Amino acid sequence: MTIRSVHHTAIIVKDLDRSIYFYQDLLGLTLSQEPSGWMEGESLAKGTGVPGARLRNALLRIGSDATLELLEYDNRPVDNDQPIQQNYLGAMHIALRVDDITAKKAELESKGVQFMADVNAFDEGALAGWRWVYFRDPDNISLELVEVAYSNEDERKTRIRDYLDTRPSLESLI
Repeated sequence: MTIRSVHHTAIIVKDLDRSIYFYQDLLGLTLSQEPSGWMEGESLAKGTGVPGARLRNALLRIGSDATLELLEYDNRPVDNDQPIQQNYLGAMHIALRVDDITAKKAELESKGVQFMADVNAFDEGALAGWRWVYFRDPDNISLELVEVAYSNEDERKTRIRDYLDTRPSLESLI
């Protein structure tokens, strides 16, 4: 069996309603499932690996084929407002593709969103043509705006083939 696609990406948020406001009203994602009621029970606890799990969720569409799930747990073990550094094991971010990164950044700044830096650009290598900038949501989850200004598909495919031909064997990695 083949994996067909990514169904959704989920993030844990402190306040579901506040996060819906941020992702829908500020970023422009589309609410595709209204917030659920509180869910709990043994199968949820076992399925999530969280003893006593109690949560509610909502889904938002990103473009035409991606879904973001927001999950609010009622029994988070610790409130930690400190952002997870991007080089920590397990850290993640969501990159949102835009057509005009400068205009989108300015729009979000006018709504109070603070960015970590100015727009960055890659002029060579695997990410040549990318313009990008990081920011955080209200729960300090890392987000990125990306504009792909250009891409050389032939060079990209050649680099992928070269990597696959020269990468270390699986046995040497474990």
